[in-house]
Amino acid sequence: MSRRRRDPGLVRAYVMTGGVLRPSRELGLVTLLVAREAPVQGLAPEPRRVLGVCSRHGALSVAEVAAHLDLPPSVVTILASALLDSGHLAVPVPDAGAPDIDVLREVLRGLRQLV
Repeated sequence: MSRRRRDPGLVRAYVMTGGVLRPSRELGLVTLLVAREAPVQGLAPEPRRVLGVCSRHGALSVAEVAAHLDLPPSVVTILASALLDSGHLAVPVPDAGAPDIDVLREVLRGLRQLV
């Protein structure tokens, strides 16, 4: 009786993350990731794949990266956290400009007319 061989393409999540069990940052599935210009020497294959997808497609959410690479979102979160820590990825910051007070008054006036 021979033993069943495991699928050679099957790689455990802890191997892909280098043994890291938890991300160093709190990232949601909708957190956007953007590749930055940084040297990729010394990066393992999986982080290179994450960085490559972000480089090719621009700003992608954690869920989109996971879908593109066919990886569990938890693995992508750990890999993205490490890439953020090393400066290879960035999270875009939305424009913090405050809305114009006149626009807010017009919106409030319109809402009052609805009631």
